[in-house]
Amino acid sequence: MGILSRFKDIMSSNINALLDKMEDPAKMVDQYIRDISDDLGKVKAETAGIMAEEQRQKRLLEECKAEIDKYQKYAARAVQEGNDDDARAFLTRKNELSASLPGLEQAYALAKDNAAKMRQMHDKLEGELNELTARRDAIKAKAAVAKTQEKINKIDDAMSSAAGSISAFDRMEEKVDRMLDTANAMAELNKDSGEELKDLEAKYDRKSADVEDELAKLKAELGK
Repeated sequence: MGILSRFKDIMSSNINALLDKMEDPAKMVDQYIRDISDDLGKVKAETAGIMAEEQRQKRLLEECKAEIDKYQKYAARAVQEGNDDDARAFLTRKNELSASLPGLEQAYALAKDNAAKMRQMHDKLEGELNELTARRDAIKAKAAVAKTQEKINKIDDAMSSAAGSISAFDRMEEKVDRMLDTANAMAELNKDSGEELKDLEAKYDRKSADVEDELAKLKAELGK
């Protein structure tokens, strides 16, 4: 029976252990509260029935004792009035009732014990339900914070990975710069000094040609 199984958990104060097993405490705590509420309703009905049985057994026991006392009084009155046969009848009935008295007392004691146990389970279950209901908002708040922290942790991991990539990119760029500087230096070292001289000669040749061209133009203008 589901109720009895859950009673075992409740009576052993295992609510925290049960919550630890939940994949999503924020959702499961509501479900658990609903389950306990349903069980509490069933337990109330069971407890009421057992308490009613206790009262019934108590009433039967008290009625039996009252009947025994009644027939004892009737027997005494019959003796006083000299009716021995009536007294015998009353005493016989009294003895019959007295014989059933131990069984009624035992039944009442058992019913009383059952009622006490059921009331204890009912009160325990009701107390746990009230406690869990009071803690529900705190549990949900903690669960929300935990989820947020998990997201932040993932972002931190992504940022660390991105920082590593940027650092690698910087190192790569630095390496390329060094390669470019080395290539330029080698090109400078490999440059032919003869080519430099030819470039210098061409420079001065261009200047001489410019002067001759200007002189020829001037003579033409002067008719020389």
